[in-house]
Amino acid sequence: MIIIPTSCANWRLLPSIVNTDTKPTALLSEINDPADLRALDQSQLPQLAQELRTFLIESTAITGGHLAPGLGTVELTLALHYCLNTPYDRLVWDIGHQAYPHKALTGRRNQFHTLRQLGGLSGFLRRTESEYDTFGAGHSSTSISAALGMAVAATQKEEDREVVAIIGDGALTAGMAFEALNNAGDLDANLLVVLNDNEMSISPNVGAMSNYLSRILSGRAYTSVREGSKTVLSTLEPLKNYAKRWEEHMKGMVMPGTLFEELGFNYIGPVDGHDVHTLIRVIENMKKLKGPRFLHIITQKGKGFEPAEGNPCTFHGVSPFNPDTGKIIKTAGKRTYTHVYSDWMCDQAAIDEKLIGITPAMREGSGLVKFSETYPDRYYDVGIAEQHSLTFAAGLACEGLKPVVAIYSTFLQRAYDQLIHDIAIQNLDVTFAIDRAGLVGADGATHAGSFDYSFLRCIPNMVVMAPKDEAECRDMLHTAYLYEGPATVRYPRGSGPGASESKAMTAIPIGKAETLRESTIKRKSQRVAVLAWGNFVNVAEAIGDELNTTVINMRFIKPLDETLLMTLTKNHSHFVTIEDQAIMGGAGSAVNEFLLQQNITLPILNLGLPDEFIEQGTQEQLHASIGLDQKGISESIKQFIRS
Repeated sequence: MIIIPTSCANWRLLPSIVNTDTKPTALLSEINDPADLRALDQSQLPQLAQELRTFLIESTAITGGHLAPGLGTVELTLALHYCLNTPYDRLVWDIGHQAYPHKALTGRRNQFHTLRQLGGLSGFLRRTESEYDTFGAGHSSTSISAALGMAVAATQKEEDREVVAIIGDGALTAGMAFEALNNAGDLDANLLVVLNDNEMSISPNVGAMSNYLSRILSGRAYTSVREGSKTVLSTLEPLKNYAKRWEEHMKGMVMPGTLFEELGFNYIGPVDGHDVHTLIRVIENMKKLKGPRFLHIITQKGKGFEPAEGNPCTFHGVSPFNPDTGKIIKTAGKRTYTHVYSDWMCDQAAIDEKLIGITPAMREGSGLVKFSETYPDRYYDVGIAEQHSLTFAAGLACEGLKPVVAIYSTFLQRAYDQLIHDIAIQNLDVTFAIDRAGLVGADGATHAGSFDYSFLRCIPNMVVMAPKDEAECRDMLHTAYLYEGPATVRYPRGSGPGASESKAMTAIPIGKAETLRESTIKRKSQRVAVLAWGNFVNVAEAIGDELNTTVINMRFIKPLDETLLMTLTKNHSHFVTIEDQAIMGGAGSAVNEFLLQQNITLPILNLGLPDEFIEQGTQEQLHASIGLDQKGISESIKQFIRS
């Protein structure tokens, strides 16, 4: 006979030999919320874990999504919901990549076919989607701060609840996570932080001894001795300090938790994150402790799906694939703007040894794989540390090097202070390749680059550009690189119209727009000038042919081509501006402001993203939903002219 736990609070004897001839009953189909999960016998959880993995693989194979992180957190998710009284007890998942198992167990399993689609389940956590989603986030490293706020709120409201933050090891590269850890230890908050360690080599091998030590250190006996010693020695300060130093020294010899102990946390770990029974025992023991606690678990990203285990980066965020083979279902597509940037970086580096490539943990997404392999000594991935990436670039620029920061528009928002204070004020020569500008599609509002025109153009010394196609993107990157100051090129996710690029690079005169089409209408009262930026230039050309309008590829958000604008006002009665970013404070607003400064009044229609957060769907669906497809823009212009 062996003794194993069957629930968080009860134990019973089970035969050591299990009859494996009996076909297991499907469990996942009966789990509609965590209460159903807690009604199971603990011995059923490994089977449920396997069913949950199979479900995640099969459903994500159809919709695409963040697969590998969730496969690594199946047992942890089961253990947390099994031991805690969710949603009264709070689970705060960092970003949400890890939380697909959580979604499936909290009443949303039957909606997984809508994941990341228009009107469907979000790929991240949403407070409006489920009461179990206690905090929504699309950027990493926020979980500890949010959970700390909830823990302090519980104390203020005299509520006895557990608050748990689950953070991945990569997210600990962000300064915000350490700020929160430092604050939590100082506040002595009743908070449990779970570190899901699936990539970094920061701990010894997982095994029976590690799990044994974790259970001992989280158990009542160790805690009683520890607290008892503090009480006994509290009046003898020299002995008390010596005992504490000895305790920390001994724990540091066998455990990798000295840093977290110094921050004020009771560190437990490392624990096998795929042993659900051990996880339950440890979590139950840690519930009995108070104050800041830190549980370190070891998991395998992509666990249970061989293709994801072998290539967790590819399957971190994956498009639809064959669930039997793991082969990704690729559709024929055009060359992307990210590919353009990738090639330009290598070509520019070949002719200028001062070029330095920097990314905050987005090597693959930003197109820096080839550069990192070709020029490893000039490539720096600084981790999920957007603020640091910009000031690091500023330091390089101070010494005469030429840093190029590849960053998503939505992630640049996190480093706004550094952009202003450390780069723009000093007018340092830093180039920014801003990917994922405008609406990004399936990732939704948190990843949309909706605000960069607005927050960039108000900063002195900045040059802000948006290309109409692939060839112009390459030339703009070259232009930004040659400019002796901060310059940005922002481009959308995905492909452009398919313009072929020349190996040669041509600099574009700063602030110079391009006239693509002149209206043939003679009467000024009927002439319309359409001013477009970025990926809407090609749409504007089609509309120009349809409505016989002048079409301008504005190219620059800052500085504007003021000379051309003044010329257009002399022979056009109406202006229309089109951009793939928020109307408020955007490129169209810049045109409005300029005309107002010149005391010029004429009807202007600003088209762009409305004053709301736009959720997931394909880019085409989202643009159509807000009237920014060709049909919608054309109708808006016709109505504008009639009015």
